Amino acid sequence: MTAQRRPVLAAVRAVGRVLGALRRTSRPRAAGRRSSSAPPAPDVGYRPRDDGRPDPGEVVWAWVPFEEDDGRGKDRPVLVIGRRGDELLGLMLSSRDHDRDAADEARYGRRWTDVGTGAWDPRGRPSEVRLDRLLVLDPATVRREGAALDRARFDRVVDEARRAQGW
Repeated sequence: MTAQRRPVLAAVRAVGRVLGALRRTSRPRAAGRRSSSAPPAPDVGYRPRDDGRPDPGEVVWAWVPFEEDDGRGKDRPVLVIGRRGDELLGLMLSSRDHDRDAADEARYGRRWTDVGTGAWDPRGRPSEVRLDRLLVLDPATVRREGAALDRARFDRVVDEARRAQGW
């Protein structure tokens, strides 16, 4: 990188951080680690309905912030597992095979499980669900339903997420 481009890149990153801070109140967020003042365990249950609204058990598409929480993120599939009040609780999906870098993922505390294929991915790629990062979504920010997970896969994912997150 040339010396002339470094200040520009630094300025772009600074603007990204400021914009991220402004957007955080309206974007999905990861639920924090449990503490003595943490909210109760989520209301988790399998309740998909083909009604155009996001329900637990369904894979939906929503904007998910990167872990750096710098305002950047990605539109991606999310498995809705439950609710907390009016908010949805979900786990993000990825088509990347994390078995290849399992040791590196574990070193950073990231845990994944395979869920196979589904209508949420038009290319039919196998997906994995991230178990250790609970997302809190405003239902109004969910853009579309992708599919419903079958009950057996949903129950397995929720059991693994409970163990990973301690709720």
